Amino acid sequence: MRETARLEERFGPDSVGIVQTQYYTFAHPPNEMVLESGEKLGPITLAYETYGKLNPQKTNAILICHALSGDAHVAGYHTPQDRKPGWWDFMVGPGKPFDTNKYFVICSNVIGGCKGSTGPSSINPKTGKPYGLEFPVVTIGDMVEAQRYLIDHLGINQLLNVVGGSMGGMQALEWAIRFPDRVKTATLIATSARLSAQGIAFNEVSRRAIMTDPKWNAGNYYETEEKPDAGLALARMIAHITYLSEEALHRKFGRKLKDREKYGYNFSTEFQVESYLHYQGDAFIKRFDANSYLYITKAIDYFDITKGGQLTLEEALRPAKAKFLILSFSSDWLYPSKDSKEIVRALKKNNLEVTYCEIKTDYGHDSFLIRNPTMEEMIVNFLAKNLEE
Repeated sequence: MRETARLEERFGPDSVGIVQTQYYTFAHPPNEMVLESGEKLGPITLAYETYGKLNPQKTNAILICHALSGDAHVAGYHTPQDRKPGWWDFMVGPGKPFDTNKYFVICSNVIGGCKGSTGPSSINPKTGKPYGLEFPVVTIGDMVEAQRYLIDHLGINQLLNVVGGSMGGMQALEWAIRFPDRVKTATLIATSARLSAQGIAFNEVSRRAIMTDPKWNAGNYYETEEKPDAGLALARMIAHITYLSEEALHRKFGRKLKDREKYGYNFSTEFQVESYLHYQGDAFIKRFDANSYLYITKAIDYFDITKGGQLTLEEALRPAKAKFLILSFSSDWLYPSKDSKEIVRALKKNNLEVTYCEIKTDYGHDSFLIRNPTMEEMIVNFLAKNLEE
């Protein structure tokens, strides 16, 4: 009791407190998982975390799917010394939108990732060395299929809600189509049914930033001291620009100079916005793997529920049975509101129940990672209504 009180004082009564990452391994040879490419992968390990308790009926489970650079650590702290909580901590915990007094919340790191799940930095059992580029290309569908193994392992037949922003929203949408009887509701935030040509272009430039770094060494850098940090940092800088709006950048930085009053007339870092991007790049290389960045961005590029136009969006969504909450942000130009509205129209043509809101904000694509009363209220009401039903 004394330890609990001390942790509550340290983290606050609405925090899930200290959490531990768990691991589930499956698809052992010769029963490897068959990927969409036709390649086989196994064994596969998924890193995951859970919060709250599964009720006796197993009807209160929520799966949170992370975006490109996210991981399984969605809330709480790993140690009492941690300075930062999980990436969506303001959304998950007692009394928070994903209320752990009501819901059993699950979040896993995607395959192809680098935070505990099997990916290019994992050991290839056939060689005893890191996979590198020998790791097979994976898709959003493959990520969802791997999550399905985890949900089976946890003994859950139907998820109350599958939710995600950006790439996480793509996973939530894939869940609703691929496993319609196992998803009661889906929450799609700042996402699309397929990435735009502009989005693919930005991803390709980011990948080339990594692949042209001499230290990338065709993906074989794990057993060397030198890593393609410069390329990965540049990739992150490029991507980070797309996550913000012009209004947000102007409000935060404008044309302010860093530590000086006049131009230096050289190529040093002079503007505050330049310094900010360098900081983002430098911080990213400490927590992410360059090859994982290549694989995950490629999975995003490949995602297209219309199968390259073979199906209309209405036809592609026809298998879905879930009720949907779809949220977009007015200043998001990477996954603009028109992409969300396109999904809404197609779902309504299939006579599915859809709640949609375009939230006014100038924070850009990253708005779902920032506290927003409208987003939080809509999620609270949507979940509460469907839990009662």
